[in-house]
Amino acid sequence: MLMTSHLTDEAYQSYILQGVSRTFALTIPQLPPDLCKVVSNGYLLCRIADTIEDEPQLTPAQKRLFSQQFTQVVAGKLAAETFSQTLFPRLSEKTLAAERDLIVNTPRVIRLTHGFNVSQRAALYRCVRIMAEGMADFQQNNTLAGLKDLAEMNRYCYYVAGVVGEMLTDLFCDYSPYIAQNQTALQALAISFGQALQMTNILKDIWEDRQRGACWLPREIFTQVGFNLQNLSPTHYDPAFGEGLAELISITYTHLHTALRYILLIPSHEIGIRRFCLWALGMAILTLRRINQRRDFRQGRQVKISRRSVKATILVSNLFTRSDISLRALFYLLTRALPRKTG
Repeated sequence: MLMTSHLTDEAYQSYILQGVSRTFALTIPQLPPDLCKVVSNGYLLCRIADTIEDEPQLTPAQKRLFSQQFTQVVAGKLAAETFSQTLFPRLSEKTLAAERDLIVNTPRVIRLTHGFNVSQRAALYRCVRIMAEGMADFQQNNTLAGLKDLAEMNRYCYYVAGVVGEMLTDLFCDYSPYIAQNQTALQALAISFGQALQMTNILKDIWEDRQRGACWLPREIFTQVGFNLQNLSPTHYDPAFGEGLAELISITYTHLHTALRYILLIPSHEIGIRRFCLWALGMAILTLRRINQRRDFRQGRQVKISRRSVKATILVSNLFTRSDISLRALFYLLTRALPRKTG
């Protein structure tokens, strides 16, 4: 383990965030300091839940048990030390070193969690509970045949990302009474924002997920164009698969457009919150464009956006953060080549 015992809990949280997610380590610090602290904590709680889900040495029953225990830890009904000391020895080398470090230091993360106000703690707990229960359900039905249909994909995306959108909205509204004025409208769009980002990741990670024995694509979409997901192979590209991929890209585009509507409901003077959302949206758009341009890609790195593109996203987003008109125009320009749903 890395030597971090000299760090305060808050300093450790900032440190480990950089180890488990370069993207969120980049975007979360754009938030106002108080919000940054609680959102960082929320992300790490979700990452702990993800670590349980992704550990290949755990059986579905063990994953469900540890997920339930972690939910109890967040609720303050089980000691974080007990959870950490029981889970850590069961993690394999396939779990990243930073994630193993996070499991060891779960008590430090939880101490911060329990120091937030009542509304913040409620938002964090609700997110972890729904995510943990949902992911455990899907673990028991993990198959290379894919998910049944789009409705099933939507349900999966809600458990792993849509509920995070709801949590963030609750935290934003708790932070700002101006944002809270639009809480109902924001919550109506929050799930779609989360799904936009998750669907982009699912499409980007098709081959990496497949190597782990998972497929989160909806069978029905591909069956309708004459392709069987069980025949999916990186060594042979079938145009019918590309047709199904185009349909999913068009659905993702619709969610991205909803995400823009969500951002525009954030008051323009909340620059940090807008940037946090815009950077995520911009990187998802650029990734989806690359997937669309190269539907025959064989590895996620072939459609991963470059550091130069990330920097450009940040620069342009920062330039137009406060201008709704400019953001709408920019969104149109960046997405006009993406397929659209015709129905």
